[in-house]
Amino acid sequence: MKKTLLATSILIITVLIFIISTSSKPIDFTTQVKPIINRNCITCHGGVRQKGGFSLLFRDEALAKTKSGKLAIIPGDPDHSELIRRISLKDPEDRMPYKHNPLSKEDIEILTRWIKEGAHWGEHWAYVPVKEVTVPQTKTFFGLISKKSDWAQNEVDDFIEQKFEEQKLKPSPRADKQTLLRRVSLDITGLTPGTALSKKYLDDNSDHAYADLVDSLLASKHYGEKWTSMWLDLARYADTKGYERDDSRSIWKYRDWVIRSFNEDKPYDQFLTEQIAGDLIPDATDQQYIATAFHRNTMTNDEGGTDNEEFRTAAVLDRVNTTWQAILGTTFACVQCHSHPYDPFKHDDYYKFMAFFNDTRDEDTEADYPLLRSYNDSMQRQLTAVVGWLKQNVSEGKAKEAYTFLKTWQPSYNSLTCDSFINSELSDTKWLALRDHAQCRLKNVDLQNKNLLIFRYQAYVPGGIWKIHVDSAEGNVIATIPLPKKKDDWVIKQTKITENKGLHDLYFTYNNPNLKKPEDNGVIFDWFYFTEEFPGKEKPGYSEIKKKYEELYSAIIPTTPVMMDNPPDMHRASYVFERGNWLVKGDKVMPDVPKSLNPFPADAPHNRTGLAMWIVSRENPLTARTMVNRVWEQLFGTGLAETLEDLGSQGTLPTHPELLDWLSYQFMYTDNWSVKKLIRRIVMSATYQQDSKITPSLLQKDPFNKYYARGSRVRLSAEQVRDQALCISGEFCDSMYGPSVYPWQPRGIWLSPWNGKDWEQSKGDQQYRRALYTYWKRSAAYPSMITFDGISREVCTARRIRTNTPLQALATLNDSAYIDMARHFAHRMQKEPGVDLQQQIKEGYQLATCHAIDEKSLMALMKLYNAALAQFKNNADKTCEILGGMSSDNKAETAAMTVVANAILNLDEVLTKN
Repeated sequence: MKKTLLATSILIITVLIFIISTSSKPIDFTTQVKPIINRNCITCHGGVRQKGGFSLLFRDEALAKTKSGKLAIIPGDPDHSELIRRISLKDPEDRMPYKHNPLSKEDIEILTRWIKEGAHWGEHWAYVPVKEVTVPQTKTFFGLISKKSDWAQNEVDDFIEQKFEEQKLKPSPRADKQTLLRRVSLDITGLTPGTALSKKYLDDNSDHAYADLVDSLLASKHYGEKWTSMWLDLARYADTKGYERDDSRSIWKYRDWVIRSFNEDKPYDQFLTEQIAGDLIPDATDQQYIATAFHRNTMTNDEGGTDNEEFRTAAVLDRVNTTWQAILGTTFACVQCHSHPYDPFKHDDYYKFMAFFNDTRDEDTEADYPLLRSYNDSMQRQLTAVVGWLKQNVSEGKAKEAYTFLKTWQPSYNSLTCDSFINSELSDTKWLALRDHAQCRLKNVDLQNKNLLIFRYQAYVPGGIWKIHVDSAEGNVIATIPLPKKKDDWVIKQTKITENKGLHDLYFTYNNPNLKKPEDNGVIFDWFYFTEEFPGKEKPGYSEIKKKYEELYSAIIPTTPVMMDNPPDMHRASYVFERGNWLVKGDKVMPDVPKSLNPFPADAPHNRTGLAMWIVSRENPLTARTMVNRVWEQLFGTGLAETLEDLGSQGTLPTHPELLDWLSYQFMYTDNWSVKKLIRRIVMSATYQQDSKITPSLLQKDPFNKYYARGSRVRLSAEQVRDQALCISGEFCDSMYGPSVYPWQPRGIWLSPWNGKDWEQSKGDQQYRRALYTYWKRSAAYPSMITFDGISREVCTARRIRTNTPLQALATLNDSAYIDMARHFAHRMQKEPGVDLQQQIKEGYQLATCHAIDEKSLMALMKLYNAALAQFKNNADKTCEILGGMSSDNKAETAAMTVVANAILNLDEVLTKN
């Protein structure tokens, strides 16, 4: 009986396995059909061109009649589908793809079966909402019985181990403690571990030692700096404005906001919301305004003769492209000119999305308006007093209006929006300039309930009279303003104006008999703010409060560019640009999102607040996946989907799609958007903790480590190379925040002939701050960081391409900054371990790599030391040169040790995360 049951069971199992293995799965559009279409068809039959009236971009287009009246695809009927007939023809003049190699027999068979099965239009994996994924379990006995993995430490490993079984791979052993110490420290803080933390971890033999190390690193203040370095590439952060002049921009407070946000583990959905729409949050704080500088990192063109509207538009388009690439991991820029050739986005989707950003106050001004003005403590108390007085004695609305103006000088009319010039101009295309007998126009000014004008100007000569007329140059004069020369700088002045109703064009006239030459400018204007006289005259304390109000708006204080929307009377309409040309306006559009993704929230306003709600909605298929993929790339060197910048159908497919979705689901639902929890989950996995040694078998089966059967070896980033050298040398300055600094840089890197600006090296320990704080000039970024794959940050960069070039070795061996660090490192080696030379080198190697040196490497460095010592003993000039100056205290031994230190800093095991 038992034998019969056993035989029957084996027979049933065998039959089931045979049926499962031989059954034909339906054709999958995303993985089988779409690649064939993208490779062979879409360039002629997609978003750019639709030859013969046939498009394969959307299903409704593909099933429609072509120009010939025939149906290219008839679901269920491949024999009468024109597409199958044309790809099967022998005549190259009629066969598709036209003038290209014919499709393979396998490709034709796939398309035929697909149409026969109904031509179902599957969705691309990245555009499907993230759903909960079942964690795989290791199976035994023909895959029918689950068993607990002996290797997996958490769910991440369960997904990785599933691929091991498919690829017939085995995991590598766990890395030693020294390797893990350096690896996880570099990954979480971007720095090598400090002496105290290293000793604590290496001396701790408990099971929770590694977990305690990870928690300590996540709690470090340097954690936020490391992850900010990643984010600044996406935010295209720089300390300059870009383009030809590439003048300075004070926007470092945004960088500091990002650091603080990462350190406090601000939920990622809130982190994004504040950057996209922080200014629209009710009673927004200064920090929420500063967060919006994410989209003020766009370039501003200060060059004379440029069209301000053209470059304002370019900035708006950049915000669209950056939002999609940085936050949604999708190439959207091509939709500016035509429907996306590969992904489900239509041409007008781009301009509906652009409309969210098109109504902001910035207008390519030289001053980068709008600006958030940051008061010191005493001024802040004055501001609080003014706003409180207005709230108590006038109204909440007037208090808010005064607060906004005092903090931003908004909403003002920028003088560069003037036109209809007679004997006047936009000086250097930046400011309105008036000459004697000048005239110009400021369009569409709301004068409803306005009886006061506050304006910012410079008068070059005394005697000028400025008049403001309504509706024409001969219209009613609502103000006559003498403009005496006060000083050679900007002045803010106010004047009463006659009250009018509604919108009007204002005409400015200016006369000044003291101007001797017709081409001489008498005055230039920056902005105009139309408002009411300061309210509450009859209330006690009025004069004092009004004086404080005027002192505050005239004060010269630090500023940061921020986002602000136009008020209703300044609203800017949005249109489709025909073929992407901003000069050719098509249909008018309203703010909206592509219909191919999650719907716009029903209760959301159609502004940037609503846009942020749509982006961070848990129904959005891209936001969580993009960030999870990016974090994975930071830890392993390559994303689960390698193309961080493009999760669309032209990007690479994820190696572990279920793992990506599981992590994304956990990120949103379990971790509530906590980036620290996401990082911790990954670095606590056995996958992350593997040794990185490669065997011939692994090299053959998985040369690029796509299946993670070993630890990743990754070249350090530009910032990490510098920061690590600073740590090893003992010169690392750990002060945080504040304006950018100027470490050593060769003369001549900066070429700013128009203003003569030069790189002034920072003094003292400020020149040894971590790379994150280095002044970033777009047209001339810090040279050694560019050598190590840093970027100019003119546009959003989702992924740096890592290289390994001789130039990098030349930089670390010869750059004066690294020679200087080598000197300090040499002094550290000579000072800390004692007098024994071998012990000094051993300790230096340990500091640099976290590992003990082997005998062969020690002998090589000893040989280098002795060769250098022999040269320096007989050459005092060379000794002084390498030690950085002439001094009687310079020793040949220290010079030789500097050569050794320089060599250690250039070792592959130092420049690589192993």
